[in-house]
Amino acid sequence: MSVLTYVWSLAGYILPFLFVLSLVVFFHELGHFLIGRWCGVKVEAFSLGFGPELFGFNDRYGTHWRVAALPLGGYVKFHGDANGTSMPDEDAVAAMTSQEREVSFVTQKVWKRAAIVAAGPIANFILAVAIYTGIFYVHGRPILLPMVDSVAAGSAAEAAGFQPGDLILSIDGTKVESFEDMQRIVQAASDTQQVFGVERAGKFVELVATPRRRDVVTPFGTTRVGVLGVQSKAKPENWHVQNYGLIDSVRLAGTETWYIIARTGSYLKGLVAGEESADQLSGPIRIAEVSGAMAKIGLAALLNLAAILSISVGMLNLLPIPLLDGGHLVYYAVEAVRGKAMNERTQQFGFKIGIMLVTSLMIFATYNDILRLTRQLMHWG
Repeated sequence: MSVLTYVWSLAGYILPFLFVLSLVVFFHELGHFLIGRWCGVKVEAFSLGFGPELFGFNDRYGTHWRVAALPLGGYVKFHGDANGTSMPDEDAVAAMTSQEREVSFVTQKVWKRAAIVAAGPIANFILAVAIYTGIFYVHGRPILLPMVDSVAAGSAAEAAGFQPGDLILSIDGTKVESFEDMQRIVQAASDTQQVFGVERAGKFVELVATPRRRDVVTPFGTTRVGVLGVQSKAKPENWHVQNYGLIDSVRLAGTETWYIIARTGSYLKGLVAGEESADQLSGPIRIAEVSGAMAKIGLAALLNLAAILSISVGMLNLLPIPLLDGGHLVYYAVEAVRGKAMNERTQQFGFKIGIMLVTSLMIFATYNDILRLTRQLMHWG
């Protein structure tokens, strides 16, 4: 492979990765920025990325917009912040004039600070809904009928009496419209008995099955989900595209976003409880790899990945870890209860712990990426 070919191949992963990550980070920081402006707080800097500035400009309100060399995040720096993580600069605040204090972040009422901080993750969820709305409205939703073409030997489906040709109509009374709907319900209910309403040779039959918890490989790693053991050959006659109007697209987008939030929350809960594998945690290398693969499929697939990543970033930032938005919200909740802010030493200690936890998480996720790549290279060899 020539150097030029290698560079071109590498660009096929890096450029989609930068597009996806920049889109997600920009909207996250835009949430902080817009609510901050709405609350009357002066925004000193809006940075897409960290490190040395590549280019930037000042707007008419005095905000310096910048694009930095390291595109793995971003920040909004408000007046009175010591840095982009909204850590207060006590000395700077003490030296402020009354006019400066009015537009400083740290001197705002606690509800305003909480709203500004929460706006980042909320913007991530709104971005996901907007992306899914556009996808469903423009492309519709491909639907594969929940038709059983084969039953895996020794599976929960075989034990329950499923047969090829069965059409799954409902699960525990919930209507099933597609094979994907069936999979999602089953995956979330591992080791839980379920009643399946099935159409068989024109007759309605009820079957009782308990999906078994199994490790399933996904683009981001291995996850443990419920598996029924039925397969579909995806015959052309079983496919159709369901088109939606704008209102229905928004409704479906909200449902899709909530599903990902619920699944991610379930995974995090299982991870803490030791029921989920940590190798599903992915870092920038894996995200770049998947971004490149989605870009080859098309823009809709790449935007779908951006929506998933946006939801993940929103949820990650809501974790009650100092340094993240969730940690700030915990501080503000304590302040609201006590009637005064936590002292600077306690906050600084919390931020140090937060930095350690976030850095460790990033290192572990990158380790997972490197380990995954090493296994792939050994397999190819």
